Amino acid sequence: MPRIKIIIPENKIASISIPVRITDINYGDHLGNDSFVSIIHEARVQWLKQNDFTELSVAGASLIMGGLSIEFKSESFYGDILTIDISCGEITSVGFELYYKLTTERNGKIILIANAKTDMVCFNYENKKVMAVPEILKTVLHKTI
Repeated sequence: MPRIKIIIPENKIASISIPVRITDINYGDHLGNDSFVSIIHEARVQWLKQNDFTELSVAGASLIMGGLSIEFKSESFYGDILTIDISCGEITSVGFELYYKLTTERNGKIILIANAKTDMVCFNYENKKVMAVPEILKTVLHKTI
C-alpha cells in the first residue's frame, strides 16, 4: 500500500509553537498519534484566536473538520518544542484546506516530524447546514506571514 504524501503549500499563514507534554507520550516513548491530532487542533485554534475568531464563531460561521490526513516523518519526544507552520490550500465555496508542517529543533538541526492536512467546512449549527466561507475568512486565509 502506498504511503500518503502531503505537499505543503508555500503560503504560510501562521507559525505556532507547542511543547510536547508528558501526557502526549505513548508506550513507545514518543509522541502518540492521538496527540498529533490534539496538537494540530491546538495550533488551528491559536491561529483562529490570533485573527479574533473561534471555531464556533468565524464571522457568522462555525468550522467543522471534514477530513484529516497525517504523514508521519520522524519521532517526537517529551520536551520537544514543535513549530507548526500553517498554510492554506484550496478554498471552495463552503470550505478550505489547512496544511500543517510540524518540525522541532534538536542538536542545532531542524527535524521534520510530520505533515498534515485538514479539510475544514463552514457550518451553521442552527440550520444544521453547510454555509459559504465568509469573505473576511477568505482574506485571512490569503494573508501570508
